Parts: sequence; structure tokens; C-alpha cells
Amino acid sequence: MRRFLRWTAALAAALLVAGCGGGSSGGGGDAKEHGDGPGRTTSAAPPPAPATDLPASLTSQRLDWHRCAARGDSPAPGGEWRCATLKVPLDWSRPDGTTIGLALIRAQATGGNRAGSLLFDFGGPGGSGLEMMPYYASTVSKLHERYDLVSWDPRGVGASGGVRCRSDRQIEAAEDVDATPDTPEEEKAFLQDAAGFGKGCQKAAGALLTHVSTTDTARDMDLMRQVLGDARLHYFGISYGTELGGVYAHLFPERVGRMVLDAVVDPTADTVGQAENQTRGFQRALDDYLKSTGRNPVQGTRQIAALLKRIDARPLPTSSGRKLTETLAVTGIVLPLYSESSWPRLTAALDAAEKGDGSALLALADDYNERDSAGRYGTTSHSQRVISCLDEKERPTLAETKRRLARFEEISPVFGDFLGWDTAGWCHDWPVPGQYTTPQVSAPGAAPILLVGNTGDPATPYEGARRMADELGKGVGIELTWKGEGHGAYGNGSDCVDSTVNAYLLNGTVPKDGTVCS
Repeated sequence: MRRFLRWTAALAAALLVAGCGGGSSGGGGDAKEHGDGPGRTTSAAPPPAPATDLPASLTSQRLDWHRCAARGDSPAPGGEWRCATLKVPLDWSRPDGTTIGLALIRAQATGGNRAGSLLFDFGGPGGSGLEMMPYYASTVSKLHERYDLVSWDPRGVGASGGVRCRSDRQIEAAEDVDATPDTPEEEKAFLQDAAGFGKGCQKAAGALLTHVSTTDTARDMDLMRQVLGDARLHYFGISYGTELGGVYAHLFPERVGRMVLDAVVDPTADTVGQAENQTRGFQRALDDYLKSTGRNPVQGTRQIAALLKRIDARPLPTSSGRKLTETLAVTGIVLPLYSESSWPRLTAALDAAEKGDGSALLALADDYNERDSAGRYGTTSHSQRVISCLDEKERPTLAETKRRLARFEEISPVFGDFLGWDTAGWCHDWPVPGQYTTPQVSAPGAAPILLVGNTGDPATPYEGARRMADELGKGVGIELTWKGEGHGAYGNGSDCVDSTVNAYLLNGTVPKDGTVCS
């Protein structure tokens, strides 16, 4: 997942909460089973041996749960929510060295027969669990009866040492940089802006910059499990959270409890492959959107691509006095594709832009970029970039990127140019090297992990679920397919998906690999 597309599971979760009452195409329906034999129920295996290589100052710490404070302009969550700080090593190779604090949030199980803690990661990287968990609680109310709902701000995010690489004024100024450069001068400005962002992150993060990887966070999760008192990790990961879950399973297969990965990242795709996957996924979602309006997808795509070219040449005026650039216009088109309930808003924005008014598309882009009416921006995308550029080893050059642009534009005339160029700019001249080309997620011996793939998912295309299943290993990755729209499946309008996931998490009932909800 790239640039503005990478952190959006948290945003998509908020969209789902707002729109889940409206249903979705393919919502409900019957589960169609493929494969041999009935579904099975996991049995209670003996607990794994406790970790012995960590100092007692970490494993024996007692969390001080207290009422959560308000954050910025957001009011404090309701009385059932409590917050605490977990102490973790800055450097996991030196667990007895310097520590940092991770901000946690929890609401205890509402019913009897408690099953333990259920950790949630809403994606990104860079999404704030402290912000999202209270919003998402109504979606997982059945799970809340038996599980304590727990989430956190991962290292480098929000209240856990969140990194801010630029001021609001610098962010707004950078919106004028053309993210699809057409001239040598624009190419130079594009790369200078990327390098400048990295330098700002280095200055802001300091020593933390080399310790915010997905592997670091997976190790944090295992310490969290121990301190919360769970023999195994029960986990619900969305979007990037699925990659995090896969990395955890690879590191600690014997400690995997009941794990759901929804909107699954393809773990076999490298930096360019992920960008191609998203280009394909967003074009697929755009085609479905255009069909829903009665338009021919090929013709509709050409019309939108032509609109973007006109905006690139002459940005559109808006009611705020700011200009709608091509980059902001693409961002505005992307946002409503995450949830089918937002498609009418896209129609209105595109119609207005065709008439010369960029206000509605700019408002969508501002929503995505966490810009409020006072011109203040959120920092999710900052944390996202810091984490992903420590993870990703590849640094495509300008020449390599330009050779690939035709391929990206062939996949999508609307999104290809942007996502193709982004492979060069995302981690350009980054201050620290990346760690891997693709994440290691093989988890032989782990308990069954339920992978939920949505055929209309724009940000994490459906094919990723099968590839994650194959990488996890035979008998570990269990794929559940939903023929629907939007980013993610659970809580998105399918009774079939919701009941299957609930049966797995609440009762340990594992569906047959290849089950389809239509």
C-alpha cells in the first residue's frame, strides 16, 4: 500500500462505523463451502511456555488503568474505557536497556464466560488504536461480550511517541508539489520534497527512527499479551494490521490464539508489486462504482483521466480560496472508494469538478489528509512513512520508475501515474535503510488463522488473502471470501461474514478453507 493509500484502514473503519447500517452489495447471503469435510472447532491446547528471555521489570509490570483523557479536539471516550501505559524496550536486541511507553486502551468484557483480551490493529501503519477502538466497539459488540477490547498506539504513532515530520504550514505548501511530474523541473521538486520529508522525520524521531519496524511492534504485542495475562494472543488485524499479524505469527507461532486478518495485504509483493496491486484494486473499485451509476467503465475512466489532466494543467478554484491540484483530486477520488456508502458523494464531487468547481473533491481530500477547518493536519501519514520506510528495503530510482510508468498507466489511467511515481518518492533518500523486501509470515505449527478477503476491496485486493494463506502454511491460513465492495468485510453489511468470524472468535469454529459469502 502506498502513500495516501497506506494508512487508510483506520479511516475505512470510521467509514464502516458511519455506513454499516446501509448494507452493501453482496451483504448477507449464504456461505458456499469449497473443499472436503465439515468445518472444525479448535480445541484448547496446553498453554505455551512463558517467555524467559525478558527481564522481570518488563514481564511483571502492572498496568495502571485509569480514565482516558481527551485528545486534542476529541472528547475523552466513555466511562467504560480505560487507558494505561505499557513499558517496552526501545531496542528489542537490548531488552534490558532504555524503555519507551506505549499508550493502551481497554474496555472489559461485558458478559460472562470471558475469553481473554482481543487486540485490534486498525491498519496503516500509523493508525491510532486509541482513537479508533471506541468508534469500532459498536461493530464488534458481540465480541465484546466475551473479550476485553484492547488496542494501542504502536511505537511512533499518536500517544506512543508519535512522529511529526512537518508543520501544518509545510504540509500545505507541499500540496503544490506535483506528485506526477511532467518536466525535469517538476521531477527535481518532487524528489527534493521527498528527501526533505525524510530529514524532517529524522529530526523529529531521533533514535526512535530505527526502532519502529513491524517486527518491533510484533514483539511489543507479545509483551502486551504477557502483561495482560493471556497465554495466547487473540488478535483482529485490518489492512496493514494483517501484515503485522502475519509477522507476529511467524515470530511466535506457538503463541497464536484466535486470529482474524481482514482486508489482507499480499505478503509476497515487494514495493513495486504492492503499488501495482493497489493500482489494480482501485481501478477495479472505480469500475464497479461506474457500473453502479450505469456508465461504461472504460468510457467513465477515460473521462475521469481527462478531467485530471485538465486539473494538472489548470487547478480548479474552490469555495475556500485554495486550489484543487491534480494530486488533491486523485486523493479525493480515492477516499469514497473505500466504502460503497460513500459512492454518491463521489458522484456529486466529480459532477461539480466537471463544471469547474473543485470544492467537493477538495473536501474529500482534506478528510483523507486529516485537515480540519482551521488548517491543522493529523500526523497519521507521518508515522505511516516512518514505519514503512524502515520496513521496506527497496528504493526505486527515478530512471527505474520512469521505465515502469507505462505499465502502471496501462493498469489504470486514473491511478497508475500517481502510484507509479510514488514508488520513487515514498522513501527517496531515506535516512535509514529498510529491513526486508517482503515480510516473513510463514507460521508452521500455529493455530488456524482466519483470513477474510473482499472481492471488491480497493486498497488490499482480494488476491492477497490467498497469498497470505499460502505463505502462512498448510492448515494455518484459512480463507473466507466475501463478494462485496469496500475496504474490509467484517461489519460491512454481510451477515454471513460476521457470523462466520464471530463463530470462530467466540466458539473456535474454523470454517472450511475457501468458504464464500455471496
